[in-house]
Amino acid sequence: MSDTIEDFKFVELNYRVVDVKTGDILRTVEYPLGYVHGANDVLSEEVQTHLKGKKAGDTIDIPIDVDKIYGPRDETLVFTDQIDNVPEEYREVGLTITMENEKGQTKNFIVTRMDDKTVTVDGNNPLSGRDVMFTIEVLSVRDATQEEIDCGGAVGADPDINEILK
Repeated sequence: MSDTIEDFKFVELNYRVVDVKTGDILRTVEYPLGYVHGANDVLSEEVQTHLKGKKAGDTIDIPIDVDKIYGPRDETLVFTDQIDNVPEEYREVGLTITMENEKGQTKNFIVTRMDDKTVTVDGNNPLSGRDVMFTIEVLSVRDATQEEIDCGGAVGADPDINEILK
């Protein structure tokens, strides 16, 4: 039994997304992420390629091309309006607001700025336009059970990092 990451191994890891320019940590997991390597698409193929052959205790840095993942930043998705035109429940920086267009399509916008007179919302992914590094710490590697292989990760888990890594 090998403790090296390869297909059908159950892997637990921690990660953080760091802004290369500022060094700020933009995202981090609150609990270890468990997945079955090669059995699902929780992590992008590029990230899985970098992880293959790593062992518990290894830490790797992977530059992420957010333009490739989300497309380039689109300034037409940034709107500023008078605060009086914005309902009070939407006047909180960091709040996600789901809006719908005339075709019934929805898009999430985040309140990014607010002052006494205006509120600004941004429909771009928060990582768009940034140069980011994905830092992964491998916590454990073991043979996956058949049940874990079938569901692609820890049984009963629901990891949600696709928005960052796909």
